[in-house]
Amino acid sequence: MSDALMDLAEQVVAHARRHGAQEVSVAVQEGSHTEISRRDEKVEQASESSTRRLSLSLLVDDRWSSHGTSDLRPDALEAFLARAVAATRLLEPDPDRALPPRELCGRGATEEHLDPFDPRWRTWTAGDRAERAEALEQAVLARRGDDFVSATVGVSDGSGRAVQVTSHGFADASEGAWFAQGASVTLADEGGRRPEGHAHYAARYLSDLPDLERIATEATERARDAVGSGPIASGRYPLVLQNRVAGRILGTLLGPLSGGAIHHGRSCLADKLGQPIGSAALTILDDPTIPRGLGSTPWDEDLLVARPRTIVQDGVLQSFYVSVYYARRLGWEPTTGSRSNWVLPAGTRPWTQIAAEHDRAILVTGFLGGNANPLTGDFSFGIRGRLLERGVPTARLSEMNVAGNVLTFFHQLTELADDPWTYSSTITPSLVFEDVSFSGT
Repeated sequence: MSDALMDLAEQVVAHARRHGAQEVSVAVQEGSHTEISRRDEKVEQASESSTRRLSLSLLVDDRWSSHGTSDLRPDALEAFLARAVAATRLLEPDPDRALPPRELCGRGATEEHLDPFDPRWRTWTAGDRAERAEALEQAVLARRGDDFVSATVGVSDGSGRAVQVTSHGFADASEGAWFAQGASVTLADEGGRRPEGHAHYAARYLSDLPDLERIATEATERARDAVGSGPIASGRYPLVLQNRVAGRILGTLLGPLSGGAIHHGRSCLADKLGQPIGSAALTILDDPTIPRGLGSTPWDEDLLVARPRTIVQDGVLQSFYVSVYYARRLGWEPTTGSRSNWVLPAGTRPWTQIAAEHDRAILVTGFLGGNANPLTGDFSFGIRGRLLERGVPTARLSEMNVAGNVLTFFHQLTELADDPWTYSSTITPSLVFEDVSFSGT
């Protein structure tokens, strides 16, 4: 905990109260970020930044507002608070924006359990970063062939600390660090095309990242998978959704599950609580307590105790994401207004074995653009991947779209593979769907 940050937050709460605010919530955050990228065996970018920012929410005569500043000098803060309170008085009343009940606020897991800060970060030097970036680049260049055009590699890391203080007695602090490294490879293809392949990883602990040889191999292989790619005939195919990109389609569920979408009449799932929204293979857990989890947190955005919860169990919708504000608007009990780690329990078979049971299937390894509508549930995304014939990769695919509707798509989920992806806040294995619509030629 940073005593200086906590003292500052407590002083701002007290000053805001003196200016006339009835309720106050203050967050003070400081962090740093460092990045090195290399291209053509030279440093392309090297940057380091530090930030410190204060965020403030006020309730003044039933009027609620939020403000932020990075100027934390005492005189500047005093003027900032005076302006913030005065501006809030000009708004329309909105008493539902009051602080959450104090008894619902608190810490769901200790810092020791969450383990969000790698001690190695404190001794990770500029020389270490430069050496890691150069070693990754050399690993990529060792795999280049006659069609090689260029490669960009990058390593980055950062840390952050935050304190949260409210006028109704909440005061706590959290901190964390992260590391990331990755590579992008560009190759030459017919017609002047430049297919690319990417492999990027992030983790709380440096030791949890894969070795550089694996990253170099993956980036190169993904680029080669795009060489000569194109569309095949439109139709309905089994879909094998690669674990590292599954979060893109799973994300189509998040919008319709939010209390805001429900309140504003923009959710296709508003009336589905307790009903099947997917096959029995679909279970989604939201777990903010996973040690070293990239989405782990002691409390949510409302400062409510962050607890594991089941969102979907065996295909049946169990919970929405309802913040304190929208719970008041809807007359419901709040759940949580923010997602943490989404976990889909892994299956027992590799996706290759599952795919081998289908005459033809499409393996999706990446997405290119697209959109989703939380009101209707319709979605469409551009894809890249491979055609599988009895599990064997054949044609390389691009210039195709996958389309569906949230209300029916997840009923087509047949099996989850045994390969959970752990380098994201969406921890999911590869997913296999049946009878999915693809548009191509």
